[in-house]
Amino acid sequence: MVVKTKHSEVIFGSDCWDALNICINANDYSCVFVLTDKNTSLHCLPYAKTKMEFDYKTLEMQAGENNKHIKTCVSLWDSLSKMGGDRKSLLINIGGGVVTDLGGFVACTFKRGIDFINIPTSLLAMVDASVGGKTGIDLGALKNQVGIIREPKMVIVDTGFLRTLPDSEYRSGYAEMLKHALIQEPAYFEALSGFLNKEEILPHIHQSVGFKAKIVSKDINEQGLRKILNFGHTLGHAVESYYLTAKNKNRLLHGEAIAIGMILETFLSVKVSGLSLDEAHKIKSVFHDIYPKISFDKDTITEVIKMLTHDKKNENGNVLFVLLKSIGEPIWNQSVPEELILEAFDFYQN
Repeated sequence: MVVKTKHSEVIFGSDCWDALNICINANDYSCVFVLTDKNTSLHCLPYAKTKMEFDYKTLEMQAGENNKHIKTCVSLWDSLSKMGGDRKSLLINIGGGVVTDLGGFVACTFKRGIDFINIPTSLLAMVDASVGGKTGIDLGALKNQVGIIREPKMVIVDTGFLRTLPDSEYRSGYAEMLKHALIQEPAYFEALSGFLNKEEILPHIHQSVGFKAKIVSKDINEQGLRKILNFGHTLGHAVESYYLTAKNKNRLLHGEAIAIGMILETFLSVKVSGLSLDEAHKIKSVFHDIYPKISFDKDTITEVIKMLTHDKKNENGNVLFVLLKSIGEPIWNQSVPEELILEAFDFYQN
């Protein structure tokens, strides 16, 4: 199975590794580098080694969102330079969203841009971070503030990697698939509502990737339609950023935070864009069945709302949301009064 975008392709199934080997041998790269983090180096690279029929040099970064920053990039740029990287080099990113986001950014900026290939190992990276050309790093606690949009040479999706994935990380990726369903069609949301296991998920990964690829191909630089992919992310990123730095809070995984964001923005959709209350309760019920419920006190909510001022989707000082008119019918660039955001947290918790 292959999903094509404007400048790339996502290859699934048993043929994906053959496609990778053919691509690399056909392009005559001067040097191939493979980037992993400490987790994927241990759990995923040994399997990839049995499939990759070419010579390469390895790079490794620390695992986790708190390492998705410029210091890691500087270290990798330095390593690439010392190990003989040049403009004809290739970087292969094997890992989750942190590795594919940061590795893509490193490739886009080293020697003013070298080719890169993503091999996502988490469900989140398979359906979201590795597709669509968004690369980047965080600025302090603020998510994805520095980056470049450029698609990888190709993306290799081997669902065998999901066997190495903790259940919490699987649920994190599942949130992005639920997002695709909510902005795509009611039938897809219904199909995912029962929380499918790793053995059942492949055709739905293909559907999510195909949907995202279609949207990206129409609007790669996010001037209009692509903005619908941010549903749940305006408040979700604010929640994630706050919990990333708050000393007395446990860090939330990306999908856990985005799940919260989608419930909050579902309520805003009822108040602003006409989503029915019945659909809103259905959406909330599905998410609460899959994701742990978080308790928000007044001070936490205040700090989360402050984070909204840094959202990269803001325009002219206005915080803009993607909302739903109904399941499968999103609209973007919606302004929301702050008092409704406070009400949204009540809806989430009660």
